Amino acid sequence: GQRGEEEEHHSLETFTFYLSEPLSKERVEAFSDGVYAIVATLLILDICEDNVPDPRDVEEKFHGSLLEALSEYGPNYLAYFGSFVTIGLLWFVHHSLFLYVTKATRLMGLLNILSLAFIGGLPLAYQLTSEFAEKSHNEIEAIQVSCVITFFASIFQFAIWTTALLNEEETLHAFARYGGKEHAFMCAKLALYPCVSLGAFFLTCLLSEFSTAIFHLMQIVIPFAFLALRIFVRISLTAIKSVMSLSRRKVVLLEEEEACLSPNEILS
Repeated sequence: GQRGEEEEHHSLETFTFYLSEPLSKERVEAFSDGVYAIVATLLILDICEDNVPDPRDVEEKFHGSLLEALSEYGPNYLAYFGSFVTIGLLWFVHHSLFLYVTKATRLMGLLNILSLAFIGGLPLAYQLTSEFAEKSHNEIEAIQVSCVITFFASIFQFAIWTTALLNEEETLHAFARYGGKEHAFMCAKLALYPCVSLGAFFLTCLLSEFSTAIFHLMQIVIPFAFLALRIFVRISLTAIKSVMSLSRRKVVLLEEEEACLSPNEILS
């Protein structure tokens, strides 16, 4: 029994040691960029396959007006641009994350693969939201599946950042560690997609009639939210620094006043 406990303890130590072993950061980034590029290519091929109006239909149904014919594919184009923006922003967040990482570990590589697995599901999310574009129960379920895919793709990116913070002296640049100038913005940027996709999921459950509008609004608003987030974090950090500098000035003034007082005045 004692030998079994020792072997189990040894295996746990070995497993922990393997997860914390270094991994080539360059290969992680190269593999990730390849997956993002393939997913974006699949999305482009999907939109180009069956979303071009037939010339005969343009002449017969729409009296030669190409714009009217294209308006029939409006939901498909909207779903395409929303999905492409989502892929682009998730790649941008991934790129920003690994700019701050100095050394990757096997655990970070595992979490990265899990994130990429859900990134690969974004073309499926596009197919679902474009195929079930009418008001129906299937449409709501398709949008909720898309929200779940986006949530897990982004939450694993946040998990990579959390893992890097656990051993930040070895894995992160100094300016991105706790209290660093980019730490607050990076945390907020990584938490944006999980929070918004989760919020959109619950809103589609409560307001099922507006599920399509909620989902597409989420995809359109997030790029502007990144800009607003950057400005908000900058203003917040400036305000915190000004408050801290004021408190330091007060302490310095009090010390100078105490230095000018005589010992009897200080005791009184």
